[in-house]
Amino acid sequence: MDDVAKAAQTIANFLQTFTSNSGLRLRYRVKLRGVKASVPPGGEVGPPPPGQDADSEGPRNLYIEFSGPDTPVLTGHNGEVLNALEHLAAKILRLEPEEHDLVSFDADHFKANRDRQMRNSAAAAIERVRATGRPHPFPAMSSRERRILHLILSESGLPTASSGEGPGRFVVLYPEGADTSVPMDTQSTARRPDANRVRDTFRHR
Repeated sequence: MDDVAKAAQTIANFLQTFTSNSGLRLRYRVKLRGVKASVPPGGEVGPPPPGQDADSEGPRNLYIEFSGPDTPVLTGHNGEVLNALEHLAAKILRLEPEEHDLVSFDADHFKANRDRQMRNSAAAAIERVRATGRPHPFPAMSSRERRILHLILSESGLPTASSGEGPGRFVVLYPEGADTSVPMDTQSTARRPDANRVRDTFRHR
């Protein structure tokens, strides 16, 4: 994403069309990193996150924050609509899969809360794997969340791996010395209720 200012304008135009045609009562704010801010039509471009100098060099990302009465529409069902908008934005900007983290959407701190839940679930999974010596599958997550979860779990020193395909891809935490090359989805399905239990903790209520 070479021209972040142009990308911000493109996403702002996309969101203006989305909010106008959907009838949803939403406001959005685009935050830039690595360029000077400007105000696009239909939205607001704000300063970069705390600690990020608008003119400094480094990763140049876009942060889109939604607010308004209809944000629950975006965050319901584990943030399906929010994630879909983020995915569409990445496609509109023609980002490669490994670049999708350059665009991040959030609404009413939904992702921050999810990250906190993820850390709590990771701590419980680490304790469970150490106690039982059995792998622990997490629910399917976006690539961003899987990356964060891998980083959190790495602090335990236990091995992890991703399994599954497409939107059903998920992280598995293994006991020490386990063979992570065997896909979890080919192992005993008796362990799948563990994933269902964790998935319920992430389900939006």
